Amino acid sequence: MSGRNVVGPTALRMMLGGHLRELRERAGVSRTDAGWAIRSSESKISRLELGRVGFKERDVADLLTLYGVTEARERDRLLQLAREANDPGWWHRYGDVTPDWFDAYLGLEAAAELIRTYEIQFVPGLLQTADYARAVAQLTQSGARSAAEVDRIVALRTRRQRVLDREPPLKLWAVIEEAVLHRPIGGPAVLRDQLGALREAVARPNVTVQIIPLESPGHAATGGAFSLLRFPQRDLPDVVYLEHLTSALYLDKRDDVEAYTQALDLLASTSPSPQQTAQELTRLLDRLPS
Repeated sequence: MSGRNVVGPTALRMMLGGHLRELRERAGVSRTDAGWAIRSSESKISRLELGRVGFKERDVADLLTLYGVTEARERDRLLQLAREANDPGWWHRYGDVTPDWFDAYLGLEAAAELIRTYEIQFVPGLLQTADYARAVAQLTQSGARSAAEVDRIVALRTRRQRVLDREPPLKLWAVIEEAVLHRPIGGPAVLRDQLGALREAVARPNVTVQIIPLESPGHAATGGAFSLLRFPQRDLPDVVYLEHLTSALYLDKRDDVEAYTQALDLLASTSPSPQQTAQELTRLLDRLPS
């Protein structure tokens, strides 16, 4: 898929929220007073400034007035940003098969220019084959999903992968535990196809994969899988995404981001080089039953 890397609504909310926070702090207004000005609360202002919720145009206008923003062009620019940030992204149509807390990640993924990820359980979603994604979708604690739900989840996964083909393409750097590549999710045939697809993927200039060997003595990333997303817009901070069973965390404080960045750097520097990945995948394929 070609086309411009369009900024999605999630990224726009984060950009607008950051602008509003800077304006509030410059004006010396507390979150409590800002909340009062829009007939709401301090916590609502906090969520707005983090880009966690949608914006009402009236609220943005009232906040701009409170913060002393009177220049017409600047007000119009920020109000237009608020309108665009409220438009649903393409992933909104899959809301019936995704948890609410995952919507923000889909928006960030669509806007990112680089994703670095560490995986311990599954092949990264952006590199999964349809059959592998289908097998993952059928792994659920709360009873079997219907065939229609599984089809929708696989369709969403496939649609997400277009970020690797857009112009400019997303750059993906994945560090994967070798155990992931032994786990026969969906059965040996599905795993074989998945390993073959991975081998093809690493030949792409925008995809880098490193495999941590089974005999590795341990490493810095002791807390489980995570992803680090970076954006082309200077307004947007890097975001660390941590997924749990029933929720997710989005971290953008500098200290948190630096800690996870250092962990990824250490993982990359102590793992076999990306140039060895295709050969390792061939070795794993040769060991599978034909």
